[in-house]
Amino acid sequence: MQKFNPAFSGTDIRKYFLAKNLKKDLPSSIVVFLVALPLCLGIALASGAPLFAGLITGIIGGIVVASCSGSQLSVSGPAAGLTVIVLGAITSLGAYPTFLLAVVLAGVFQLILGIIKAGTIGNYFPSSVIEGMLAAIGLILILKQLPHALGVDTDFSGDEGFFQQDHENTFSAITAALGHFSLAAVVISGLSIAILIVWPKFKQLAIVPAPLIVVIIGIVGTIIFANTNTPLRADQMVKIPTFSGFDEFLGLFTMPDFSQLANKNVYIVAATIAVVASLETLLSIEAVDKIDPIKRVTPTNRELIAQGIGNITSGMVGGLPMTSVIVRSSANVNAGGRTKMSAIFHGGWLLLSLLFIPQVINMIPLSCLAAILLVTGYKLTRISLFKHMYHKGWDQFIPFVVTVLAVLFTDLLKGVAIGMLVSIFYLLRTNMRNPFFYRITKEGDKKNIRIKLAEEVSFLNKAAIQVVLNNIPKETNVIIDGTNARYIDPDVLETIFNYKHNAYTKGIIVTLENVQKHYTVPKLSNNIIDDINK
Repeated sequence: MQKFNPAFSGTDIRKYFLAKNLKKDLPSSIVVFLVALPLCLGIALASGAPLFAGLITGIIGGIVVASCSGSQLSVSGPAAGLTVIVLGAITSLGAYPTFLLAVVLAGVFQLILGIIKAGTIGNYFPSSVIEGMLAAIGLILILKQLPHALGVDTDFSGDEGFFQQDHENTFSAITAALGHFSLAAVVISGLSIAILIVWPKFKQLAIVPAPLIVVIIGIVGTIIFANTNTPLRADQMVKIPTFSGFDEFLGLFTMPDFSQLANKNVYIVAATIAVVASLETLLSIEAVDKIDPIKRVTPTNRELIAQGIGNITSGMVGGLPMTSVIVRSSANVNAGGRTKMSAIFHGGWLLLSLLFIPQVINMIPLSCLAAILLVTGYKLTRISLFKHMYHKGWDQFIPFVVTVLAVLFTDLLKGVAIGMLVSIFYLLRTNMRNPFFYRITKEGDKKNIRIKLAEEVSFLNKAAIQVVLNNIPKETNVIIDGTNARYIDPDVLETIFNYKHNAYTKGIIVTLENVQKHYTVPKLSNNIIDDINK
């Protein structure tokens, strides 16, 4: 049984401040911060929400959710997969404070899902589908960030989705970008990619994170090109809100409208956000655990509780709904993050940048940040991954490829659902082919066939068993051996006993060994689970 414990309790707190972990987490947090900053702003813009809402969501996702979460590498924040839902919800509910109430209620629903242990659903996603989702997100990252790397910064749809709100699609956006590229952006992004590839190869230089060098070069490049005929435009730069005083800073926050608690539409929106955000979180958590070098396993129910706390907090101060986000999380893994302190630090950097250096942050060109995401995307969808999945066999490779294409051309949840259906088809196909094995011997003129049933024989195996039994030749001795079977479906048992009863008409003698007339599946009680966890 998963128990929700404070993130920092007992002796656990010490490992987060060990020098060997901090020297990994601090540089990684800077990388995640640099990746998260433009995504927080872009997703807020695409959602029709204030830009500040995206930033405050990233801050809460880093500091609050990571502190409560059991995941060491997951990074939470505003998710591109929720942009269409958020945009429609703000429009349908009529006011942003009313929408914030729905976000708070969505967090409450997630708390309930965590308490009733709904997080176990994440354990049922096949690895081929998870790998396909990761590869697809890597491809989308590359395709979506190419226009930004070329200096065409009109698409803020984030890290997911093929079709855009401007009636373009990913490919048409790239084609348009090729015809309107900015020389300054191309030079900065090209140099940034080169540094990201070459810099880590030198151990003496790798002490300073390559993305930090990329950002410094981006700022210097902005200054240099400002004095040429091809300067970077304002829409090619990061934009975070600025303020002149504490009162103006407080004015950026928005409170939910609790007078709308009787509005049924608020609950519909809240339930939609809770379900979609929870599914995206579970998928992301499963994917992050797969790429964790230490192979730690995240308690999913605790993650739902942490996400619920995060969404309640976000809604109370004017933020957007959040999920665990695979792009930021994978950037964290690739940058060498070791513990949750990386995600917490990244939230702190977002807060400090908002408070103290908004002018400096606004000097960072989007093209150098796009370079960071392009390299991250390549690591997620590397060619070696496709080769690895191919060598695992068609039953793994086809669901993997289908998931990649489906996520690429629809969205994350639809793509994973399609991949799941294909994976289930192959699972059923394999299951139907493996209900038993048989051995044939011969004594004189008579054949002896021993059919040994598998450990579990479900109704899906009924057709395969019927075909074998119906094609047994006359005058044969048949032994059906259920010694290894822990469960045989009633439909299969009926088929076996009917065959035994009628086989004499063909001169077939049927002997049943250790085949019971009824099987029950033992239930795993809560007491057993409690004993295991003691």
